[in-house]
Amino acid sequence: SQRRALLTHCAGVAAAWCGVAPSPAAASTGHEAQAGLAARMRSGGIVIAFRHALAPGTFDPPGFVLESCPTQRNLNDEGRAQAERIGQWFRSQGLVPAQVRSSPWCRCLDTARIAFGAQAVTPWPALGSPVGTAEQAYPEHQAQLRKAVALRRTLGGFEVWVTHLFVLQDLVGQGLGPGEALLLRGDPRAPDSRSALQVLGHWRPPSA
Repeated sequence: SQRRALLTHCAGVAAAWCGVAPSPAAASTGHEAQAGLAARMRSGGIVIAFRHALAPGTFDPPGFVLESCPTQRNLNDEGRAQAERIGQWFRSQGLVPAQVRSSPWCRCLDTARIAFGAQAVTPWPALGSPVGTAEQAYPEHQAQLRKAVALRRTLGGFEVWVTHLFVLQDLVGQGLGPGEALLLRGDPRAPDSRSALQVLGHWRPPSA
């Protein structure tokens, strides 16, 4: 079934990416380009889409409840510290997002709230994990995300999303380590097209 294929896909991606922090060498290389990424954000018209900070494990426990954080996979101490460093970097650069939207899963909400403040964060089901989202709803969620990236280009400013590895993998075909992000720009003339999404950069959180 389509659901079984999705779970198989997610498991394969998870084996390569879930819970894997970037190596010091990779982080160092990424930081060399951070000033350029900050300039892109200041120029506006983009979305910076994060994978949530470190939450060890793969998937949520069986029978998890979206409204109950103790039933889910959550950030550990390192993940919470990583989220704090994300927020510190944005503040150090004087970067204030026009909007912060998050998957309603607790590890995403916690990442966003720690980094940007609880009052700034809006839960958005379209950013939710495919594992736990109704099968028929997930393609529509992906379409909503593509349209939102395109709309941001016309609105100016930049917005922050916090979501899951699988969502970003399906949206742009790229994986991320925990707490990493992609700078995305869409084409308002083709808001429904995956090929109209551009990845402008790969942001990595500062190391401890």
